[in-house]
Amino acid sequence: MELNVLQKISYGMYIIGARKKEAINAQTANTVMQISPDPLSVAVAINKDNLTYEYIKEGRRFSISILEEETPLSLIGTFGFRSGREINKFENINYALTEQGLPYVTDHALAYLEAEVVGEMDASTHTVFLGRVTGAKALKEGEPLTYAYYHQVKRGTTPPSASTYVPEEKAQESSSGSETDKYVCRVCGYVYDPEAGDPENNIPPGTAFGELPEDWVCPICGAGKDAFEKES
Repeated sequence: MELNVLQKISYGMYIIGARKKEAINAQTANTVMQISPDPLSVAVAINKDNLTYEYIKEGRRFSISILEEETPLSLIGTFGFRSGREINKFENINYALTEQGLPYVTDHALAYLEAEVVGEMDASTHTVFLGRVTGAKALKEGEPLTYAYYHQVKRGTTPPSASTYVPEEKAQESSSGSETDKYVCRVCGYVYDPEAGDPENNIPPGTAFGELPEDWVCPICGAGKDAFEKES
């Protein structure tokens, strides 16, 4: 079965926020869609192991921050590759609260929605929450970040907990020399490609992994160079 065909389904990139009493949390997600116009309803799929799932189950509400194309990988990494059980994801992040007290990011978000949970569907590792939209606001103009743009242009990766995760086939080991070797982050799966460099962090194309500054870190999860290994 050719599972890579699933990557041709279109998605966006969002940050889903939730509240449990006085605590807030959020995570990245791409499985978000409008379900009906009247009443205006949306659905989102959340992994049952995630802290955001726990918050939505108890609080019965969620927010959706719609991200722009210029969203840095570091922001997506903070909300997608780290757990709210271990860190405060909103530390050093500009955010605000909806009328219902749900968090949404204010940097790199085009708009936000808030919804009240009116139904659930079990999907094995995930739950699909159906929400009635109770609020919506545009924040700025711009192009929304698509899942395809995130992967193909920004070279982002997908955590195994995501609803659209598909294991990738390992590439053949490079025989073109160390200057062009790609290196993979063992923490999040980000691939450093010398041909592309890391423009978001001022690393120009053509910079070999060995030439990266010692304080360079993974643009997605923040892991150091010692967390990388040569792709094989």
